[in-house]
Amino acid sequence: MAEEFAEDPVEEQQANPGADVEMGEGDEAEGTVARNRGGDLPFPDVSDVEPRTSFISYLTSPVVTLVVGSGETETILAAHQALLTQSPFFSDACAAFTDDGSPRQIDLPNEELDAVGCFLEFLYTGDYFPRKLPGQRLLEQDPSIPAVDETGEQLLKHARVYTLAEKFGMDKLKSLSSSKIHCVNSTAKGEITYARYIYQYTNKEDTTVRAPVANFWATRSHTLRAEAEEEFRSLCLEYPQFGYDVLTRVLDEKLKRERNDKLHPATGSGRKRARHSNV
Repeated sequence: MAEEFAEDPVEEQQANPGADVEMGEGDEAEGTVARNRGGDLPFPDVSDVEPRTSFISYLTSPVVTLVVGSGETETILAAHQALLTQSPFFSDACAAFTDDGSPRQIDLPNEELDAVGCFLEFLYTGDYFPRKLPGQRLLEQDPSIPAVDETGEQLLKHARVYTLAEKFGMDKLKSLSSSKIHCVNSTAKGEITYARYIYQYTNKEDTTVRAPVANFWATRSHTLRAEAEEEFRSLCLEYPQFGYDVLTRVLDEKLKRERNDKLHPATGSGRKRARHSNV
């Protein structure tokens, strides 16, 4: 390989800048490839690169009407179809539209307005309020809400976005909302409200949000139960899976400690083995 590179006219020119490099017919094209012997070109084939969709093309797409809620809570929103169809849910819904002038409308009677608003904000901006502060486990300050989530509403905001993103098939929004949940400063009662929602609206296999809930109560229930013991008991009875998940983690932690004790027995224990007298 060294001999091969020594013959490269580019390297020869670099070694002796004053020397002339002779190049025969067709050598110019070959010289380009010669600088990359043994590998591919340092740039992709243009035919393999998907063209970037301009934001203008999103905004010039048809507008779709979203009817959120029902009855007195019904609210009408609008969004551009090209943005909505990033979601498999809306892609399927929009596929039924025709160009005969009939309304482009999608009914969402069972969805929560604020969660849908956060979803649309994410489609247009890539995030939703409150945003995470860069490099910190904190969210932007919202003067309209208390610093400590005593009711669980702040946790529920992101939990509702999470379950909506699950329904709409938006994995990036799921990850974003899940990360914001861990930035909320809450109380025991707020955590109970959040845990009840998670165990009601997520499936058993969804460990992304369920596992942290169970771990939280498994490691802190001995101190937090005093603040919300009745609520904790009620939740365990209402959702036995919650109680089982918490108990499983408590027992797993106990087993882990016992194994560590066997591998690294404590020295100087206060408990002494009984001695047998020879008298």
